[in-house]
Amino acid sequence: MQATVEAIVYVADEPVTVEQIAIALGGVSHDAVRNALRALQEKYRSDEHGIEICEIAGGYKMFTKPEHHETVRRFVKELTAPLKFSMAALETLATIAYRQPVTLPEIQQIRGVDASAAVKTLLDRKLVTTAGRKSVIGRPILYRTTKEFLKHFGLSGIDELPSIKEFEELARAALGDILSSPVSDASADAGSDAFGDALPEPEPDDAPPQAVPETAKDSDGA
Repeated sequence: MQATVEAIVYVADEPVTVEQIAIALGGVSHDAVRNALRALQEKYRSDEHGIEICEIAGGYKMFTKPEHHETVRRFVKELTAPLKFSMAALETLATIAYRQPVTLPEIQQIRGVDASAAVKTLLDRKLVTTAGRKSVIGRPILYRTTKEFLKHFGLSGIDELPSIKEFEELARAALGDILSSPVSDASADAGSDAFGDALPEPEPDDAPPQAVPETAKDSDGA
C-alpha cells in the first residue's frame, strides 16, 4: 500500500488529503493511510533523496528539499521565462495575509498608495481571492489568501504565518525569480470592477453650442 500512496501523492497537482487517498485505495482506514504517509516521510528524510513529502494546506504534497532550491530554481529558470511579480504586489500580499479579510480601501490606507494593480496581479496568480463584501457603506469587496498561497509558502494554515520580516524573507525564497523590480501601482486601472471600487465614468463635457446660421436678408433689404 505504501507504494500506491507514494504514487498518488506524486501525481497530485494539489495537496492530497488522507480521505482522498483512503477512497482511492478502496476505503482503507485513515490510520492505515497516515501510517503509510509517515513511513514515506521518514524514507524521504534520507540524504539519498532530493524530495520530501510535506503536510500543507490540509493535505500532503511532494516538494524539493530546501538545500536543492537554488539549483532547481536555476534549472527551471532556463526552461521558462520568469513571471513578473513586483515588490508592490509582495507588499500588498503581506498586507492581505496579516489583515485578512481586508478591503482594497483598507489595503491602500495601510500602504499609502493605490494597490489596484497589485491586487489584480495577486488575483491573476491565484494567491488571493474574494471573500464576500464588508457590511459597511458601499459594501467593498473583501480579500483573503488562498490554498495556493499556503502551497507557495509551505504553510499548513494561516496560523503558521511568521513575523512580517520573516515572511518577506520567506517570500523571496519561495517566489525567487518571479520577483521583479518595483513597479508603481499608479499604473493600475483604478476603475476596474474587479476591486469593487469602480470609479464613475466622467460626465462628457457639454457640447459647444451650434452656430446659428445667418438668415438671408429680405429681398427688400429690411
